[in-house]
Amino acid sequence: MKTDIKNREDVNKLVCSFYDNIRVDELLGPIFNHMIADDEWPAHLEKLTDFWETNLFGIPKFKGSPTQKHIQTDAAFDHAINQVHFDRWLSIWSKTINSLYEGDLATRAQMAAHNIAQIQNMVIRRQKPKHKKE
Repeated sequence: MKTDIKNREDVNKLVCSFYDNIRVDELLGPIFNHMIADDEWPAHLEKLTDFWETNLFGIPKFKGSPTQKHIQTDAAFDHAINQVHFDRWLSIWSKTINSLYEGDLATRAQMAAHNIAQIQNMVIRRQKPKHKKE
């Protein structure tokens, strides 16, 4: 029986499971694996656990600029990041949550991810050179 997300350990399990799936995905894996070296993943997963713990529980642990990282990633891939990438990210996030958890915080995590993806995609689209507009 699945339970809701209750604590940092649950958030970390979600984050680690999600990025295990991301890293082997044919569309997103090459992007994430290019931007994050193998030895950087443990620290990155802790930072993302902080991010989601802050979002879900209001515990102010996360420090950083996800928007800046998304802009840098888009630039590193010749401004090719688009809605398809964000849709895949959301699909994997949703499948990962649904495989592990159910309840109010699981639902909130899905809604928050949807909002985050929309915002990040919008910011990236605004930053694209004119010849790369979608």
